[in-house]
Amino acid sequence: MPLGTRRDPARTFSSAFTHHTRSDTAAVRGESSHAEAFYFQKQIHSRTVMIFVLEDGEQIEGTIEWYDRNAIKVRHGALRTLIYKAGIKYLYKAMDTNQLNGQP
Repeated sequence: MPLGTRRDPARTFSSAFTHHTRSDTAAVRGESSHAEAFYFQKQIHSRTVMIFVLEDGEQIEGTIEWYDRNAIKVRHGALRTLIYKAGIKYLYKAMDTNQLNGQP
């Protein structure tokens, strides 16, 4: 700013209305439909073998032992693996693979 000029005080502060972001969505408030929890509980109870495909392409097969907001513990035989949910690309039931390959 050149010497001797004054700032307009009204222009130094931005209005709250011009930079408003939508922060009242269900995800921000922590609400959910609990569909994920229901799905994981169902798979834990039935001991369904699941295949987890990670972001880097690695596949982990096993049954879900427990889960929380950020991670899932998977068991395959004596091997137990903790998988961070953020690293999961997708997951599916292992029996779905057999059905696709024409096996009963």
